[in-house]
Amino acid sequence: MISTTVPVLQHRTVLLDEAVDALAIDGARANGTYIDGTFGRGGHSRLILSRLGSSGRLVAFDKDPEAIATAAQIVDARFAIVHDSFATMRTALAGRGIGQVDGILLDLGISSPQVDDAARGFSFRQDGPLDMRMDTTRGVSAAEWLATVPEQQLEKVIRDYGEERFAFQIAKAIVARRAIEPISGTRQLAGIVADAVKTREKGKDPATRTFQAIRIFVNQELEDLEAGLTAAFDMLAPGARLAVISFHSLEDRMVKQFLASKAKVEQPDRRLPIKAADLPQPQMKLIARLKPSVDEVAANPRARSAVLRVAERVKEAA
Repeated sequence: MISTTVPVLQHRTVLLDEAVDALAIDGARANGTYIDGTFGRGGHSRLILSRLGSSGRLVAFDKDPEAIATAAQIVDARFAIVHDSFATMRTALAGRGIGQVDGILLDLGISSPQVDDAARGFSFRQDGPLDMRMDTTRGVSAAEWLATVPEQQLEKVIRDYGEERFAFQIAKAIVARRAIEPISGTRQLAGIVADAVKTREKGKDPATRTFQAIRIFVNQELEDLEAGLTAAFDMLAPGARLAVISFHSLEDRMVKQFLASKAKVEQPDRRLPIKAADLPQPQMKLIARLKPSVDEVAANPRARSAVLRVAERVKEAA
């Protein structure tokens, strides 16, 4: 039972039905094994469980201790939660005797409770400690990293991970301020960025891209995504599907390029005497690219940047 003394921060699962529908959990596959790579507050996991057969299995992953606590409320023998990144799925499932799975869902976004909880430090909307870690039990916080990072590296992170054209000015301002006082609060950092950015995008706070960049770096999100996509491909059984929801261009570009590389084959020289049956075959088939509906974006503005990409592991030739 959730204590009434603790505020419950609501989370709307983006592309809930579309993502779970994409896994095609039906027929014999209803008794298969599935992975929810980011449990969050359990929206996707609960819907997957509702579609599984009695002998189906679902293994979910999350770095966030609060997500793990929420997952502990699910009492279902078919469900297991792993307190780690989905990048570790191959090792984690091998320990459970699982080598292949029938579907994998990766939701790359951070949850609304994480953003709305000032104590987590993900947002500058409210003042809070500059933490930004998905897993608050391990690793270096954003404040600790900003205290020592060399200016050139900071500029590179803000430019590459935030796609921020004022990265040089922002990095210079942060390093200058930390020489005077520690940078430990979200509003403090947002103010430094605002002073350094002379022109602003309409409707966007000048600190948005910098906060995104630091969060991505602190949590090694792109490294996890690269490792997770490779592991997911290796674990998919023939005919199984991979569904990935991304929320910014860096993630979506990586997902798009990875899936495209698996769906494409190098064509041999047509002049060579090669039988059609011996021609190289794609390893995956691209199924869909979906965006949230107008109604979903109206109900949940944070969904507006979401992109769902779906691909299927090609069945091996007979």
